[in-house]
Amino acid sequence: MADPLHRQAKRPVSAALAGPYGHPFHPILITVPIGAWVGSLVFDIASHVVHDPDFLARGAMWLIAIGVIGALAAALVGFLDLWAIPPRTRAFRVGLIHMTLNLLVTAAYAGNFLWRKGGQGPEGSVGPGMLALNAVSLAVLGLSGYLGGKLAYHYGVRVADEATQAEGFCPVTRRSQDGRPG
Repeated sequence: MADPLHRQAKRPVSAALAGPYGHPFHPILITVPIGAWVGSLVFDIASHVVHDPDFLARGAMWLIAIGVIGALAAALVGFLDLWAIPPRTRAFRVGLIHMTLNLLVTAAYAGNFLWRKGGQGPEGSVGPGMLALNAVSLAVLGLSGYLGGKLAYHYGVRVADEATQAEGFCPVTRRSQDGRPG
């Protein structure tokens, strides 16, 4: 699509902060909270099957903290990507829902961290309430990730246009040892 609104959604507000054209920073940064929060759920579940679960409960707590910090960094850059999308469009609406869900998930994980940190910190297996909050938060994050994928893969937000993408599918010519095509 070559219309001006679509082109605007592909260009960063600030390439230095949001990433250059066709290579946004937001998808790179989201790997930190996703990985940390998935790891925390694995640790939460594992804390119920080992003999000495304290280290897993502490590890899950700190993975949650790392995820919250990573999510805040991703949110800052994602906010810049959102403002590249023209308002009153379907893509902008999906972006607002994506952002809202991510902020709710980040707040839930921040609350989960504070809950775990309360008192002397985690001891023993992770409680069922903390584990359930972790699992529900991760499920909502999955829904939000689906919407983020819709922004990139369906609407093409912050993705290079088709002409630029076509460069990747041009045949590569081999060069002879003297540097000439051959």
